[in-house]
Amino acid sequence: MAEIHDIAIVGGGITGASVAYFLDGQRSVALLEQEPSLGYHSTGRSAAEFTRRFHSDVAGRLTQASAGFVMAPPAGFAEVNLLRPRGNLLIADTEKADHLRSVYEHERDNTPDGAVPVELLSVDQALEKVPFLDSNWVRAAFYDPDCWDIEVENLLQGYVRGAKTKGAVFHHSCSVTAVRRDGDHWVLETSAGEIRARTVVNAAGGWADLVAGMFGAAPLGIVPHRRTAISVKVPDYDVSHMPEVNEIDEVFYFKPDAGQLMVSPADETPVDPHDAWPEELDIAYAAHYLSECTTLDVTHIAHSWAGLRSFAKDRIPVIGFSGQAEGLFWLAGVGGYGIQTSPAVGQIAAAILMGAALPTHFAAAGLDAALFSPSRLES
Repeated sequence: MAEIHDIAIVGGGITGASVAYFLDGQRSVALLEQEPSLGYHSTGRSAAEFTRRFHSDVAGRLTQASAGFVMAPPAGFAEVNLLRPRGNLLIADTEKADHLRSVYEHERDNTPDGAVPVELLSVDQALEKVPFLDSNWVRAAFYDPDCWDIEVENLLQGYVRGAKTKGAVFHHSCSVTAVRRDGDHWVLETSAGEIRARTVVNAAGGWADLVAGMFGAAPLGIVPHRRTAISVKVPDYDVSHMPEVNEIDEVFYFKPDAGQLMVSPADETPVDPHDAWPEELDIAYAAHYLSECTTLDVTHIAHSWAGLRSFAKDRIPVIGFSGQAEGLFWLAGVGGYGIQTSPAVGQIAAAILMGAALPTHFAAAGLDAALFSPSRLES
């Protein structure tokens, strides 16, 4: 017998889970995830940070609108704090030292509401925070106190528990194999059986264009990009309380992770949607950058991996009803900041789906649902 719901969400990453949560039981919801576990692709392979700075304009506004939720989630949402203080140390070599000071001055003069001002550091002060930095390489630095590690799994499971409490149904290892329109609803043939829903939310991440095609909608140009990371042991240092370190133009970054260093060459290579894996060259770049700016001798890489971050061509998330397929709703293109902006993205999507107004604090952040409409990309 077919399941019947108001809304079927295709994709069980943090974005799909967030909209299931923020629908708050006001609609009957089924979430379909093709993998055995939720958050398998992009969500489970992120750098897991929350920062108020160094975003595009729209990402910054979504972050501002999300800050209240992740800093003080509803009672019972999670058993731990969702944010752990980390800090972010920005560094530059001789060639970029003046550029770093210019960036510092801009950030100092444009401190976000509620944020702590950045601090210009001497090279010696930078080495106090990260003792294995190479003083011959680092020629300028400043520190951003407003950077945290996000407890990604706790955030994801908080969304899932909350949605389930309000009646949402979650299907794992559930692939959509065929769809058809039947009157005022969609019929989805899946590996878990037939599911009927008036609205289908396309939260399939890097697969969003492919999923849309199943419903007769043209692709919007949602392109997945590979991002690589390696894990390196640092046996002579306790890195647990060190800040994240970013090259001033994010050519590379590294941060403590489970007692080791996670290092990324900040690659962003367009790829077809797939279960991403790292390329040897990108692994080598990550190790090279760490060796170049520190005194560490990187002789062994404990682990390497890659994830996908997906963007529309204007790098603005796509949230709203398709103009090409009745009952299809786009929720895609959240890029590399989908976790930290998931509270805002989920609330925007839920409001549009229910025909409701956005929460009042979204206006203060300069957010309007029309900004994210897929109509801007539909021909």
